[in-house]
Amino acid sequence: MGKSQNDSDITPVPPNKSTVILLIMTMADTTWRMFLPIIGLTIIGLLADKWLHSTPWIMSIAMAIGIVLATLLVRQQLQRVKKK
Repeated sequence: MGKSQNDSDITPVPPNKSTVILLIMTMADTTWRMFLPIIGLTIIGLLADKWLHSTPWIMSIAMAIGIVLATLLVRQQLQRVKKK
């Protein structure tokens, strides 16, 4: 059985370098928007708990605020991408 005409015409197209760079930049942008608020506020909460001897209340509240903030930042990024 031989190859059909369509099988021989299909060749993989390598991605454009600018497309790959754009994808990497988008991933990096999303990563900082997700992890910086969560990790940063959690660390601040841990330090505040240690200083005020209120473990784990301030850390828990700070982490929840970080999650909400990260969600809002990623949502804002997605809305900008949809407009383009």
